[in-house]
Amino acid sequence: MSAYQNDIKAVAALKEAAGAGWSGISEEAVARMRAQNKFKTHLDIAKYTAKIMREDMAAYDADSSKYTQSLGCWHGFIGQQKMISIKKHFGNTQRRYLYLSGWMIAALRSQFGPLPDQSMHEKTAVAGLIEELYTFLRQADARELDLLFRQLDAAKEAGDAAKVAEVQAQIDNHETHVVPIIADIDAGFGNEEATYLMAKQMIEAGACCIQIENQVADEKQCGHQDGKVTVPHADFHAKLRAVRYAFLELGVDDGVIVARTDSQGAGLTKQIATVKEPGDQGDIYNSFLDVEEITVDQMQQGDVVINQNGKLVRPKRLPSGLFQFRRGTGEERCVFDCIEAIKAGADLLWIETEKPHVGQIKEMMDEVRKVIPNAKLVYNNSPSFNWTLNFRQQVFDAWAAEGKDVSAYDRANLMSVDYDETELSAEADRRIQSFQADASREAGIFHHLITLPTYHTAALSTDNLAKRYFGEEGMLGYVQQVQRQEIRQGIACVKHQNMSGSDIGDAHKEYFSGENALKASGKDNTMNQFH
Repeated sequence: MSAYQNDIKAVAALKEAAGAGWSGISEEAVARMRAQNKFKTHLDIAKYTAKIMREDMAAYDADSSKYTQSLGCWHGFIGQQKMISIKKHFGNTQRRYLYLSGWMIAALRSQFGPLPDQSMHEKTAVAGLIEELYTFLRQADARELDLLFRQLDAAKEAGDAAKVAEVQAQIDNHETHVVPIIADIDAGFGNEEATYLMAKQMIEAGACCIQIENQVADEKQCGHQDGKVTVPHADFHAKLRAVRYAFLELGVDDGVIVARTDSQGAGLTKQIATVKEPGDQGDIYNSFLDVEEITVDQMQQGDVVINQNGKLVRPKRLPSGLFQFRRGTGEERCVFDCIEAIKAGADLLWIETEKPHVGQIKEMMDEVRKVIPNAKLVYNNSPSFNWTLNFRQQVFDAWAAEGKDVSAYDRANLMSVDYDETELSAEADRRIQSFQADASREAGIFHHLITLPTYHTAALSTDNLAKRYFGEEGMLGYVQQVQRQEIRQGIACVKHQNMSGSDIGDAHKEYFSGENALKASGKDNTMNQFH
């Protein structure tokens, strides 16, 4: 017997025990409300989605074609629409998540107004967005089930037993829109205690996966900008443990931690690592510093000097007080960061690169996997990359290396529309299309995400609408490009009253007031024009 039928029986027994006072309660209505409220708390969501991620990670280890994907969100409605669209087009939400971008929160949700991605936004905004996303996803469940309940009632009224059985099976086997969210905690917003407190808040909001980066919290920069400053491993690993403690304290034992290294593009550090013994983490971290050998006599007031392999060396210090690493050590430092992060308890890795290049990512991950054979990456398919230019240049360089004639192309100008219909452009687009599958197969990428897709789609669609609506097309600019397309493509939002929960409210009014219910969905509701 299904959970739905069990609830009907259980409530019927409660009614009988309660007596006449419960006579106005419908056991089937209660069963429906329970089905529409599958997750009682957001911690239930965190535990449920953590299990999904762990199962997906195991599936990827067995078959690299089973990688996962997500798109970044900055509003609950956006996340909801992604999942509704995914279920509509693909039938389920398997291996498809949501990504919560710190950049999006800073740029779009801070009370200070638009901010750069430098951890200046309110700490509570992250957990607030997680809770909002899951509120919208749960509402998507309630809406979809409400539509099924209406179909069930119609089938019963028509005496169509086969249809009743079909719809009841859909209700009993309903797949939730609730999926894992990979949530960005930046560099922890302070020390390890601050990281722990913020992680707890995020997990209590429903997060099963937290991504943290190895930058200095008060010098944090976007991963695709200059001026990034990393911290010694001991500092970063303390924050990894803080996140793990937060998961364990709240009973989310399967919680997932993504350790991000920004070392590939970060040439600076704020502090020299503590060395307890030769060859330890601190010693290796310091070995990448750009230093000059000096004598005691050459030391100046305020100099910082260290003993490096028996030599007295002075790390080169910038006017800002920061120390710099030797040029060309970024990839080697990334490999070291990744290995040490996994040893310290991270579940997944994130290497922030300056371009999307399968060969570059594979080269680093091959070195990591020599030590950690099942190491897996989360990779940012970032809008900060010029994908068209990067891949056209990659094809140009590959063809040139093969001896193919590329004289018809100007490598510096490959973004030009003049090349859009060329053989080189077609090959570049083919490589972009297969990038995720290629990188997952060859470079150990378990999860592909786009951090800011809806920021860009909202800007593009709004620009096009404004141009048409405020131009000569007037109302046709909206109808032709928006509403008509919603209707023809079956976009649920064309019935925006239904999406906001109006029909669910009508059902509840009917449960509560019976035939006295004042409902919004009568014959004069203009939403009926979209049947």
